[in-house]
Amino acid sequence: MALIVQKFGGSSVADTDSIKRVAKRVVETKKKGNKVAVVVSAMGDTTDDLIDQAMSIDSNPPEREMDMLMTAGERISMSLLAMAIHAEGDRAHSFTGQQAGFFTDARYGAAHIKAVRPDRVKNALSLGDVAIVAGFQGINAKGDATTLGRGGSDTSAVALAVALGADICEIYTDVDGIFTADPRIVPTARRIPVIGYDAILEMASCGSKVLALRCVEYAQRFNMPLHVRSSFSHRPGTLVVPDGVDPRTLPNLD
Repeated sequence: MALIVQKFGGSSVADTDSIKRVAKRVVETKKKGNKVAVVVSAMGDTTDDLIDQAMSIDSNPPEREMDMLMTAGERISMSLLAMAIHAEGDRAHSFTGQQAGFFTDARYGAAHIKAVRPDRVKNALSLGDVAIVAGFQGINAKGDATTLGRGGSDTSAVALAVALGADICEIYTDVDGIFTADPRIVPTARRIPVIGYDAILEMASCGSKVLALRCVEYAQRFNMPLHVRSSFSHRPGTLVVPDGVDPRTLPNLD
């Protein structure tokens, strides 16, 4: 039995049909005998829509209130996914960043994770439930909601995987892994089956948007293997692994 953290981005949970598809995938993973924790982003363009609404009211909104607003999108995704998993005949329990034990520094809009104490997530997993966590968010020492900035949900997923001692963190997106160039722009781009942290960090620093820089840095610091793959197919994707790790020893590679 493996403990797997799966992260689904905004394009993967863009609408209710997409959420149902994600639920089936999560349940499939669990039925293989794995424990599964899931981190979700906001649905589609929800975050941009919330920003637009805020700016239509106040062109310079208070940072604290913006972060309070920004956390709403992931809460919608997590609860709908829990309902979809229930509709699939399984059990799930959703948690906000605060409920999942994400503690951050005091800055708003680009907070850094200081500690993750996922006691309630661990309890849900021990009961055989899927644990669903709202990405991109946490709580500071004042008890205020904070957001983690660009790529925050990826970072949330890796941090949760580390805190849980997961075997692997799967990052689901709308492309089939990491490529030599953007396959949506360059048709001849080739998928990279396995890559190391240093190489992906160099790609991220040069503008590659598949994985956020902070996410990869966090994974490298704690030697957490990543599996970047599409939520729209079952193709192999790309493994991001520590030096010396045999990719064949990692779980759930089908």
